[in-house]
Amino acid sequence: FMRGVIGLLFHEFAGVVGLAILVSASVSLTLVPLLADFLRQYPEVRIELDLSDRLASLATEGFDLAIRHSATAPDTHVAWTLCETQSVLVATRAYLSRMGSPQQPQDLLGHNCLHYPRSQDRPAWTLEKRDPAGQERVTVQISGSLAANNSEALRDAALAGLGIALLPDFSAQAGLQGGELVRVLPDWTPVDSFAGQLHAIRPYSAHVPRAVSALVAFLRERLAPGFGAGL
Repeated sequence: FMRGVIGLLFHEFAGVVGLAILVSASVSLTLVPLLADFLRQYPEVRIELDLSDRLASLATEGFDLAIRHSATAPDTHVAWTLCETQSVLVATRAYLSRMGSPQQPQDLLGHNCLHYPRSQDRPAWTLEKRDPAGQERVTVQISGSLAANNSEALRDAALAGLGIALLPDFSAQAGLQGGELVRVLPDWTPVDSFAGQLHAIRPYSAHVPRAVSALVAFLRERLAPGFGAGL
């Protein structure tokens, strides 16, 4: 009898989950091992994975779920927060030895700042500092020889010693933990540059397959610490 019940429970979590990862390769490197753990736990589930940086039409392209770095979900979708993220400024020790280490945000004016292209005429970074005395917020207009709409490209340029890059923590994590990159202005937190959360999203529907619900719950538990520990 118990064997039949266990078999029925596994069958309830059977099926194919179409999953799109719409964020950087750094997140994929973290997620894929987690997906392997999930599939070992739910052996009758199969995942069809699409790695892309575009926002697919999930419903029309057959995806059950997408992982997206965003502030909010589209109006026609439901979102589950997987973890909080933060932004950091990073550079190589060689670059900072050559050009000097900024001691305050205004010092960024004298540096090659590798940035994400924005709509304003001149790019600017906004940083906040929190301490017992209160909160300070500073916006600095920056300039740099490279702008890229991909955080991995900015990270690689920083690794090559080109300048100071503003990155989401999941793109900077490996370089910082491995010592190839170091934090710049570690007492200051960049704000308003990248989204602050990693979401799982899917179109609204009356029924959510149990395999999808199980995957969301699994990822929320495993990703809860985020990517910023030790940075």
